[in-house]
Amino acid sequence: MVESALKLERARYERSALVEWLTTVDHKKIGILYFWTSIVFLLIAGFLALLIRTQLIVPENTFLGPETYNQVFTMHGTMMVFFVGMPLNAAFFNFFVPLMIGARDVAFPRLNAFSYWAFLLGSLLMLSGFLFGAAPDGGWFGYANLTSSKLYSPGLNIDFWVMGLQVLGVASLASALNFFVTIVNMRAPGMSLMRMPVFVWMTLITAILILLAFPSLTVGLVMIMFDRYFGTNFFNPAAGGDPVIWQHLFWIFGHPEVYILILPPMGMISEILPTFSRKPLFGYTFVVFAGMGIAFLSFGVWAHHMFAVGMGPVPNAVFATTTMLIAIPTGVKIFNWLGTLWGGSIRMTTALLFAATFISMFTIGGISGVMHASVPIDYWQTDSYFVVAHFHYVLFGGLVFAVLAATYYWFPKMFGRMLDERLGKLHFVLTLIGFNLTFFPMHFLGIDGMPRRIYTYSAGMGWDLWNLVISIGGYLTALSFLVFLYNVVRTFQRPADAPADPWDGRTLEWSIPSPPPAHNFDVVPVVRGRDAFWIEKYGAEEVVGPTPERHGPPTGGSPQRPHNPDPGQHAGHGPSTPSGHGGQAHIHLPPPSWFPLSTAIGLTLMGTGMVMHASDTLGSLGFPVVGLGIAVVVVSLLGWTFEPIHEEAHA
Repeated sequence: MVESALKLERARYERSALVEWLTTVDHKKIGILYFWTSIVFLLIAGFLALLIRTQLIVPENTFLGPETYNQVFTMHGTMMVFFVGMPLNAAFFNFFVPLMIGARDVAFPRLNAFSYWAFLLGSLLMLSGFLFGAAPDGGWFGYANLTSSKLYSPGLNIDFWVMGLQVLGVASLASALNFFVTIVNMRAPGMSLMRMPVFVWMTLITAILILLAFPSLTVGLVMIMFDRYFGTNFFNPAAGGDPVIWQHLFWIFGHPEVYILILPPMGMISEILPTFSRKPLFGYTFVVFAGMGIAFLSFGVWAHHMFAVGMGPVPNAVFATTTMLIAIPTGVKIFNWLGTLWGGSIRMTTALLFAATFISMFTIGGISGVMHASVPIDYWQTDSYFVVAHFHYVLFGGLVFAVLAATYYWFPKMFGRMLDERLGKLHFVLTLIGFNLTFFPMHFLGIDGMPRRIYTYSAGMGWDLWNLVISIGGYLTALSFLVFLYNVVRTFQRPADAPADPWDGRTLEWSIPSPPPAHNFDVVPVVRGRDAFWIEKYGAEEVVGPTPERHGPPTGGSPQRPHNPDPGQHAGHGPSTPSGHGGQAHIHLPPPSWFPLSTAIGLTLMGTGMVMHASDTLGSLGFPVVGLGIAVVVVSLLGWTFEPIHEEAHA
């Protein structure tokens, strides 16, 4: 077994670093690729946000023109949802879900690589609109018939948006299918569904949501594409179409999308709080079933985005009721998190500070969301800055705070280095102040009647002071991320000497070295309860209060198993020897492959060709490029199908 693992390591060095990363199918490396790509996109989206706030800092500003402003706010919103939020979640569930369930990889490693490359290339396709002065400009929601008719959107702006999102949708569906199968089929012996970590549960529920929600967005995008390219009239009222159909198709995707973004962070919080309060998660079963309830109800609330459309009193009443109902399972989670902290032996690390603040910030966003369940109040607040404040408290106060908590928590496991706690706490303070200074005053602007998506405003409207305060808060938030980046750079200048279990963690990823070896576990662990690694260390399923006496080494390693009657079923978390350990003779990992990358390139070429077809100068090349992309996809899939999955170096 060790010999085969050494062969695996030698094979890694036979390839250049660039080739290794381009062809990798290792879930951990793919998670790292997602992580750094998302961080870069976060910086770009943050820069666009600063442009927005600079434009609105004073009345009647001419810093940005209306066309440029439309492109900036459209790409800011689109990037934060599709280029930052979803892939940041993907970074963590790519890296940690196999480790948490005791698996050596995901079910479909090459499909996993394909999903990353399709995400990256689809994102670059959309961003390339900036190079041609034609970045998307129809809002991240792309309302028809503004976007479906070239009469209203004559340039390539919407074409870049439509085709980029189509490629990103394929990437998301591939990833969701992969992790659904991985979690269902590849759990370690003894890990029943109700022994899975909550983060794994939330990843599973998110995968189901993606598989059910993204098809409606795909259908809508195809309809817009056909209206723009082939003269159909799905959204043209003059020809019998209906632009409201787009709103239904988009929001029946869009509201589950909110929970696609926020459920994985809820899982992250559910792992971090027990670790730093030294208590099991309070009400584990309720937290899991609350996640299921949120997912189920998320498909019944989409039309609260459409109260002002004129659907009528009965639909409005139904969707108002379901919008109130979905707050119940969300509230269950909040009280369970508070119950976890209550009476715990709390360590005030940076990760805990971000995680605990997530609870309060997300609660503010949730309360303002329930306000929109009241149809009369929604009539007043719709399309105002009050709504902007609401969803930023949900997505920034929720998703970003949780992801930052997870970054400080899992960074040692991912990179073998501990982020500086003093800089981390400075980062936290600046983020908390800057975030609230930026978004809380938007509630006041919305109540005062400031519409969203306007590029300037008159001096006599009374909005000057709060816009100035908001812009200052935006700059302070940007400063906080510079502190974070400095912390990261400084950390990478130090040696990778993080212990395997620096936080005294509860789940299986803390039982192996930091960073983990390519094969994850020398021997597949046997799980004896929830918080599997905690049980291996302390021999009790629930330990509360001060640190109990360990049964194993303090930094992970290979914990002793005094409570396991069968030494042949050793958890095998740490270094192993060639003999024993359940009789496993070898470790098989899939070899690297070029085909995921080439398939993603072919798919992106298809989208690029469709954008070219809409161009006045390159239109004649459009369909040939589409044909080339199809050929690349077909050849790549054939190679993928017949590529050997067993190599000597990986046997």
